[in-house]
Amino acid sequence: MGCILAKKTQSLENGIKVYELYTTIDRTPTVIDEYSPTVLKYRTPHFRASAKVRFPPIWGSEVWQVGWVQVCTDMNFINTYGEYGYASWEIPVLKYKTSLNSTTCISDSDGRSYPWYGATSEVATIEGPTSGYSNLYLRMNDNFHPTITWDIPVSGSTHAKLTNVTRDQSFTVWLLAFNRTTGKKIVLKTIRWRMQLEIAVDPKKPLKERTRLASRVEQHRPEVLKLDENVPDAAFHGPNANEAQMLAWYPKDDANPVMIVPPKHKMKMGN
Repeated sequence: MGCILAKKTQSLENGIKVYELYTTIDRTPTVIDEYSPTVLKYRTPHFRASAKVRFPPIWGSEVWQVGWVQVCTDMNFINTYGEYGYASWEIPVLKYKTSLNSTTCISDSDGRSYPWYGATSEVATIEGPTSGYSNLYLRMNDNFHPTITWDIPVSGSTHAKLTNVTRDQSFTVWLLAFNRTTGKKIVLKTIRWRMQLEIAVDPKKPLKERTRLASRVEQHRPEVLKLDENVPDAAFHGPNANEAQMLAWYPKDDANPVMIVPPKHKMKMGN
């Protein structure tokens, strides 16, 4: 069950109308899979958003796109291995925010269709001239299904030492109309959502009996902002979150972290 957030037609700039906006996070719990002797897997509930949009006629040869844009604003993803230390998936520009670093978010595009979250149901293109209204149905969904090694990621063995998994990520999503010809942007709606979870692990127990979901079963409901926010420039270019993230190991007996998985794309801090 979700919630209908806007049923009535809303008149927006340039005659664009949003007939219905729907957003939710599935009320199902995170599913934990501990059948593999080498890795723990889990799958989170889906965030979902959809909207029906009526786009007015385009008299000239302009090209417009309407769709979903998502950025990640915060990320804390830590796998703890008891007395040995912890592994952390990080996006440096989010982790090391300073007064000198103006980057407060990173694109969560598919890496090909900037600024759009995806290239299928997530975006529609209208090429002018058009003689009548265009009726659009746009939808997106997002969830996480990572794998985590039972043993510390620098060991190469399968002896279970994992004791805790925590994840806390925040996102902002826009329903955006974007003029590809002129660069004009019209924000139709702004949504914020967050995914939080914690998995407790007892590595001394046998496989299939080690884990339990320690966080709340249901996620917080997405928030539709009363005052829309502008889409930041970071949403319109790479790298995206997947390209910028890295995995670091922080041993408890050594202050220096070890890079396990480097980012595919290195961003300059402050850019």
